[in-house]
Amino acid sequence: MRSARVVVVVAGAAAAAGVAPLGAQEFHPPPVSRGSGSGTRLGLFGFGVRGGIDLAGNTQMVFGVTLDAGNVVSPRFRIRPSGEIGVFNGENSYVGSVEALYRLTGDAEAATPYVGGGFSLAGHDSCGRDADCPDLWANIVVGVELRYRSTFNWLLEYHGMGGFSHNRLYVGLTTRRGN
Repeated sequence: MRSARVVVVVAGAAAAAGVAPLGAQEFHPPPVSRGSGSGTRLGLFGFGVRGGIDLAGNTQMVFGVTLDAGNVVSPRFRIRPSGEIGVFNGENSYVGSVEALYRLTGDAEAATPYVGGGFSLAGHDSCGRDADCPDLWANIVVGVELRYRSTFNWLLEYHGMGGFSHNRLYVGLTTRRGN
């Protein structure tokens, strides 16, 4: 009988301890404040995949990836490195680019057009036998992101590369930031 009383007391104390909140369990983290949104911020803020065609000479299929690597001066002026491979119709081509893009509207819009430029380092399968390979190209970019979901956008883009000797059209998906 005495052991039953001890079990009831211990069970009651355990239940009361579980119901009563303990002070250490009531931790409230400090509020997080966002920056002003201006200034340079570098990091990995998003990525995208794309595919398209290169209209130069032997039309090639082009596949690539892009990274949203940060803001320069303003949230609308962004740095975007990318890499791509061109296949079919001739030698495979390889291009690594770094571009600066200016977004003409904010991220919250349904359509976000942008323009920009940059440089690419381009090569191909038999680059070792070609005196002009690898080649440095200047690029211009014109594109638009169309809202698909809260975290993704469709990407439609034109690249004029290497003095417009390579004209590339892309369609792809890219992650959204800011929403």
